[in-house]
Amino acid sequence: MNTPAAIQVTNLRKSFGAVPVLEGVDLTVPAGSVVALLGPSGCGKTTLLRTIAGLERADAGDIRIGGRLVAGPGTHVAPERRRVGMVFQDWALFPHLTVAQNVGYGLPRRDRKGRRIDEVLAMVGLEGAGPRSPGTLSGGQQQRVALARALAPRPGVLLLDEPFSNLDATLRIQVRSEVHRLLTELDVTTAFVTHDQEEAFLLGDEVAVVRGGRVVQQAPPSDLYTRPATPWVAAFVGDANLVDGVATGHRASTALGAVPLDRAERGDVRVLLRPEELRLDPLDGSSSPSGAAATVELREYYGHDTVYVVRADGGPEVRVRAGSVPRFRRGDRVAVRYDGPPAVAFAADLTVAPTADAAADPAGEARAGGDADGSDDGHDADGSDDGHDADGVSGFGRAGEAPGQGAGVAPARSG
Repeated sequence: MNTPAAIQVTNLRKSFGAVPVLEGVDLTVPAGSVVALLGPSGCGKTTLLRTIAGLERADAGDIRIGGRLVAGPGTHVAPERRRVGMVFQDWALFPHLTVAQNVGYGLPRRDRKGRRIDEVLAMVGLEGAGPRSPGTLSGGQQQRVALARALAPRPGVLLLDEPFSNLDATLRIQVRSEVHRLLTELDVTTAFVTHDQEEAFLLGDEVAVVRGGRVVQQAPPSDLYTRPATPWVAAFVGDANLVDGVATGHRASTALGAVPLDRAERGDVRVLLRPEELRLDPLDGSSSPSGAAATVELREYYGHDTVYVVRADGGPEVRVRAGSVPRFRRGDRVAVRYDGPPAVAFAADLTVAPTADAAADPAGEARAGGDADGSDDGHDADGSDDGHDADGVSGFGRAGEAPGQGAGVAPARSG
């Protein structure tokens, strides 16, 4: 693997017709790190990934890969010249080519039957699978073929567009773990798109939350969860109880009792209380537990833990996460109290609930169209019609089409 290259995106803008999709994106992916682009459908994250790859042209702003300007005023470096490997959401394997031919598709012609193909197949756990047809492989194996194809040219940057979304739940966990281990071992700079908070937290050294065409917060997963920048981010990245209160310095009075704050605030606030930071005690008259009197309205058993939905008397409904063995039933009377570190408080007038982004991400719905040389004439950047790029950047080409047929890149799904 070549030396990993950092990605730097500054004030990036992109519109499709009159519809703005990226509105001043700033993003940093340090060399050798993994950054997850997390956001709801239609927020612009797939367009951001494709613009970094060079499959979409930026309207404004600039992109640097390894310190080199690849997109900016008067500059658009073709995808095959960016040292970028890409794994598409649908993997985009050629069904009429063998596994080895798929992996070698982006390599220079002299290397398509060399050791490099065997090396990357071994790297992803597919030794000996070269002669097989993609149709004979499981979904997880096909995903690894697509990853091997992206890694074969030794890219400085790896881009993945929801690479696990086509796998069933059990297989997704297994393949996700394998890919995480591989990326860690290879030390390759990686940006990947997902709308799954758990996936983003597990794989990302940092998570960039995208909303409405902007990165609203980028931070390590633990910081993002414990110190979200807005109520919307708090609710989007995990279960969030946002409880009304009145702050006086480092303490807020709420319907659940006094809550310590991580910084001094004054006046009306909404206090972030994560479900695992709340405690329930029985309220049966045999003892006098601290906390607000409440009633269990719902119990959700997940095996590894139990979540209770409880409503404080005359107060809010909150979610409480407890141990795996259920202690309470629906209708039980309980006392609920806060038992966590100093909490984050937001101004009371800020938007809380996540909302759908108004503008869809057109790049996630429509064909990218066109070849690596910017044309749509059925020929590659090297002037040939053999279905291979001039420099053999893996992941770029006519996804799902026969080489030489001159089709555009296969549609990526909305992101």
